[in-house]
Amino acid sequence: MPFWRHRETLWYKVEVTELERALLDIAEVRDRLAMAQRFRGYSAVAAALSGAFAIVAGIVQALVVPVPQTAHEDRLYFAIWMMCCAAAVLVNYGAIAHWAVSDESVRDRWQTRTVGLSILPAILFGAALSFALLSLDRIALLPGIWCGCYGVGLFASRTMIPRGVVPLAALFLAVGAALLFAPASFTLSWWVLPLCFGSGQIAIGYFIFRDRMNEA
Repeated sequence: MPFWRHRETLWYKVEVTELERALLDIAEVRDRLAMAQRFRGYSAVAAALSGAFAIVAGIVQALVVPVPQTAHEDRLYFAIWMMCCAAAVLVNYGAIAHWAVSDESVRDRWQTRTVGLSILPAILFGAALSFALLSLDRIALLPGIWCGCYGVGLFASRTMIPRGVVPLAALFLAVGAALLFAPASFTLSWWVLPLCFGSGQIAIGYFIFRDRMNEA
């Protein structure tokens, strides 16, 4: 091989190596920025406790109204799960507020406001839609609406939650869409929401805990 050909080959290899190194540096910076942006006020205990609330609510439903069929049973079903939702919201927002108060800085305050507002519209709209569907006697749509709204809320805060939660957000959306077209005898069964929110919230708690361990 002529010398000038050999020199061009070596120069090309050097350029490729430098390009690969630059791309790796960019990827590392991106990962570090993502870690810095991630919100550390989420509580693994609060998330898992929310899942436990859903399991308890499912047991209560199984004992009181396994599959609602009358207007009175519809209201009981609605009350059970709205109380479960309220308890979960109080626990999770309480954990965020406690973190903001105990470890507050300018960045912390900004993240707290961002996280608190990112998922709140989905919760409020889901609540309003729930009462509207109850008044129209269409509660069979509620499980799908609740799963879908929660998935939307998780996606809205996807840059600040552990990576493992993002596929769960997609799963909540997919399950919510499927439940909208399922028969009422299926969607309103006592085990549906505990399976969705009980296992889902406990899984979220696990991902938050794993994220903390990786940072330690």
